[in-house]
Amino acid sequence: MEKILNIVNGNACIGMMKEAQIIGDFLPWGDFLHEGPVPKDLSLEELSQVRATFISTSGYGDIQEVYKTFQERNRKLLEYNNYDKITLWFEHDLYDQLQLLQVLTWFEKKNLEKITLTLICTNNYLGESTTQQIQKLLTYENRVTPQHLNLAKKAWSAFTSVTPERWFNLTKESTELLPFLKGAIFRMLEEYPNTKCGLSRTQYQTLAIVSNGISDPLDIFLKYQSFEERKFMGDVIFFKILKELEEHKLLSRIEKEIKLTVLGQKVLDGKENWLNIKPIHHFIGGVELTKDKLWCWSVEERNIKPYFYSKMLNSFLEVK
Repeated sequence: MEKILNIVNGNACIGMMKEAQIIGDFLPWGDFLHEGPVPKDLSLEELSQVRATFISTSGYGDIQEVYKTFQERNRKLLEYNNYDKITLWFEHDLYDQLQLLQVLTWFEKKNLEKITLTLICTNNYLGESTTQQIQKLLTYENRVTPQHLNLAKKAWSAFTSVTPERWFNLTKESTELLPFLKGAIFRMLEEYPNTKCGLSRTQYQTLAIVSNGISDPLDIFLKYQSFEERKFMGDVIFFKILKELEEHKLLSRIEKEIKLTVLGQKVLDGKENWLNIKPIHHFIGGVELTKDKLWCWSVEERNIKPYFYSKMLNSFLEVK
């Protein structure tokens, strides 16, 4: 019997896939690469250490437990030669597309002569699918070619670069071999501070939702999800973003009710800048954003631009 390894985005979908009688072993990737540092030219083991440290220091898990999970994942992946066929099951959203790039780039360097590597990538959310829907996905299975691997390698290299220019330039190129990649590229770019008020798209959407009278945290999250063309962010990360907006007085909370503050309204209207309220220092892929190395997303022009922090600050002082 053919020995199969199914690589999936996380643990949530595995139970339903087994119920759907998908044959083989399962390997969950389990990393939200749209948050935190993803430096260039690191081995899988080195990057796992970086990611485990970030996940732990961000309060998402104990570093030993997180790193152990990554090590177990990596050991399983290194056994790829024990399988006749490896099927990659990834969704169309940003969370999955970044994982897919990492996995394909890893396989690009491996000898696959005796292994059939295939990809199932549709606009279905595996964790929300019925057993019948999962079984039907098998009809969308395609063989991974060297062209797929080369495109993924190019995109992963761009994502992990120290500036976002190569990542943005991919939006001008053909990426049809990975049909959901271009949408993921744009959605990641939208998480850069915008040129209007310094907020990411997620932060901006959150303030806009609260400004329209939705005050319960769970309802805010669900409404946020409805605004996403391709849902990618889980509630744990979203609630951390919500808390950060509260801590810096853009939102206020009385018991379970969240309200937009006067300052929050000013930021939403572009009369104050988030970057002047909370000095920036975080990573998007390989890009480290600081006041001295700042890139912003122009919503109107749909373009990424380098910005001087002092220039932004002065422009908002003039507005006031």
